[in-house]
Amino acid sequence: MSEQMSRQRKKAAVIMGSDSDLPVVSRAIERLKSFGIPVEAHVMSAHRTPEAAARFAAAAMDNGFGVIIAAAGKAAHLAGVLAAHTVLPVIGIPVKSSTMDGLDSLLSTVQMPSGIPVATVAVDGAENAAILAAQMLALSDETLRGALLKMKKDMADGVMEKDRLLQDTLGRT
Repeated sequence: MSEQMSRQRKKAAVIMGSDSDLPVVSRAIERLKSFGIPVEAHVMSAHRTPEAAARFAAAAMDNGFGVIIAAAGKAAHLAGVLAAHTVLPVIGIPVKSSTMDGLDSLLSTVQMPSGIPVATVAVDGAENAAILAAQMLALSDETLRGALLKMKKDMADGVMEKDRLLQDTLGRT
């Protein structure tokens, strides 16, 4: 990708409630980078640093972000706090914790009040969060849209190849 394209592309923010969420969100960071999307990652807490989270979200658009991904476990209010302070799309990743196998995180992330939307992916669904973020950014970025179309085609081709191998194994060619 050209240097000019990289400078024009909106950034993605990946905000985690704790550094212990890094093993989960690293999959989102890697996927975003594979699309050439500039990424910034930060640790912020909805409960321990709510003012910092609010300031970050309120300034995110002016700071060149086009989407925010928020990962949190247990009482996972981070995505909602960020969404309350921005008009950018916010994608929540409920992180599996030792409590309730991640159901608590899922419900905390997905149950937002009217007017504060948060797109929510599966528990520990960081890669899908990154792909969804890329799809959002691709609405105004043809190069990114092309990369997503290629990814989808490659996935379909991979499935067809697996079927072909299965048919060969079963002797049904």
